[in-house]
This record gives sequence, C-alpha cells and structure tokens, in this order.
Amino acid sequence: MLKKAAALFLVGASLATWLGCTTNSSTYLYAAIPASSQIVVYREDPNSGLLTVLVGSPITAGPGVQSIVIHPSKKYLYAANQNENDVSLFNIGTDGGLTEVTPRTLVGTSPNLLAMDSAGSFLYVSNKGSNTISVFSINASGGALTQVGAPFPIGSNALNMMLSPSGNVLYVTVGGTPGAVEAFGNPSSGNPTPLGSAPAGTSPFGLAIDPTGTYLYAANFGDDSISAYTIASDGSLALIDGFPLGESGFAPLALFIDKSGKYLYVANSSSSSSNLAAYAIGSTGGLQVLSNSPFVTNSQPSFITSDSTGKYLFVGNQSPSAAAIESFSLDDSSGTLTLVKSFNVGNTPTSIALTP
Repeated sequence: MLKKAAALFLVGASLATWLGCTTNSSTYLYAAIPASSQIVVYREDPNSGLLTVLVGSPITAGPGVQSIVIHPSKKYLYAANQNENDVSLFNIGTDGGLTEVTPRTLVGTSPNLLAMDSAGSFLYVSNKGSNTISVFSINASGGALTQVGAPFPIGSNALNMMLSPSGNVLYVTVGGTPGAVEAFGNPSSGNPTPLGSAPAGTSPFGLAIDPTGTYLYAANFGDDSISAYTIASDGSLALIDGFPLGESGFAPLALFIDKSGKYLYVANSSSSSSNLAAYAIGSTGGLQVLSNSPFVTNSQPSFITSDSTGKYLFVGNQSPSAAAIESFSLDDSSGTLTLVKSFNVGNTPTSIALTP
C-alpha cells in the first residue's frame, strides 16, 4: 500500500544533479515519487511553513524509489529503490543539492521501508519481497553502508517499522486478521532478540512512539481503530485497557506524535474521510479526541511528519488526482492545525523527510 549482500564499497563514480541557488534557510524537504523514480526537493521557510521548489527539482532517483531518510548530520540522504533491490546514498549540499554516490548498495527483495537510529549509526531496510530486514552500519565520515550480519526474517511482510528513542528496540508491524506489532531487541547486532508479538487490529500500517519511549500506538487500517501499548523496560509491549479504540474516520494509515508528546494525529486515508483526527495523550497513554478534530485535508492523506521546530506538520496525499504535500501550522497550546498551503507534486508521493 504504502511506502519502502556485499559490504558497500566506498565512493565510486558519482551521478550528480545540482539543485538550487543560495538560500537563507537550511531546512529542506524531500519527497519520494516512485511512479517517476524521482525525488522532489523543496526549501522550507521555517517562519511560515511555506515550501519553494529548488531549481533542478525533481531529480532522478533509483527505480521505484519508495522510502527516504535523512542522516542527523544533514549530510546524507538514503533512498530505498523498490524496483532495483538496492539503496541509494546521496550527499546533501549546503544549499539542499543532492549528489548520488554510486554504486548503490544491494539489499533484499523489494525494499519498501527505511529506519535510522537517532545517532545516525545504523540504517534498517525492510525488504517487502523477502520478508526480511537488512541492517547496515553507517560510516560517519562519508555515509557509506556496511552490512551487519545477514538479513533477518520477520515471518511476514512488514507494514511499518520504527526504532525506540534509544535505538535499542526495533518495532515492526505485520499484517493479518488480527495483525501484530513485533519487537526486536539489540537490532544493530544484525541478529536481534525477539521480545514478543503484541496483537493489533487488521493491517496496522500506522506506527508512532511518544518522545519518552513510554507508549506505542498502531493505526489499524483494516478495522478503523487505534491500538495503544505500554513499553516495558526491556522493550516488550502490553496492550492498554480500553484499546483498540474505534475511530470516527476511515482507513487510518499513518500516525504522528508532536514534539511535545501531547498530541497524536491520525491520517484517515479513505476518500470518504480525508482528514487528520487529533487526540490529546493522557498521563497513562489514553487518548481523548480534541473538540475541534478532525482537520480536513486533500484526498487520501497517507503520511505525516514535521520540521525540526515542530511548528509545522507536512502531510502527503496519495490520491492520483490530487497528489500533493500539505503544510499545516500546529498550535502546541491546543493541538489545532491550520492549513498553510497545499503543494502539487505531480505524482503520488510515498515518503517525505526533512533535514533535522
């Protein structure tokens, strides 16, 4: 639906596409467009949330580029190429320009998801076609990837994955009726320890963890509900009483928790909903819908992220007739979202990432 074997050799020949001119902002937004195998690049004005397309955008990426992630140093962007079974490394210039370092890194079959720890030490690649996850260490001085162990099996197709704030636990949602959230300890070893599987609803695509690493939430696309869990000290999960919680919207596909950890936003992707539901997160992980929720979006909102300030949310819309990225301002005193502007991207985006 959505979104993402040898050790990587250092810099080889390079494919470069120069983007942009001199800017007075170091915040950039990148969007993966698999239908055209391109990455669209914008400069964000952090004072207004407005986006400006950089000169030379979109750039050529790998075949079926599906998922992207940015290194915390702001120097490197990684892209999973689903139709080529590899991952691209791009150097990010001071003006947002991208230079691809080749050759690309081979992974498993049909890579569709990427995750990186907050220190930028390890990259995790979900291989949709082989039901495995590949682990790579990241060279801090050049961004090169070195595979750690063999890709480890997860037994099913990963719908989403996310690391705990500490990076010590990897959570993976898998499909089924019901679906589940699997937890793996010490994932950077390449031979992680299974910590158990917690039941979820049908098709848990959405995944979010609060900033303290205390609670995990899953959006169950197939039965219009949200599951919530407490996270134990070892990383294992326990379903919170009263969950799954039924949603008033339909086909929840993505979750996002704001930087303060006070609000949870849900992208209801059904064309009959097309909105963001908003909830206040209680002291025990419970959810209370905000009085002015939901907030209307373009058709089929499918993923959510924010800039480094947390003042603006960016929503990707996957409707073929309204493929866009929307910018919303966030009032952190109330959780209210206000549309800034919608930016047409031409083809359906599957992943967006902003420089930290």
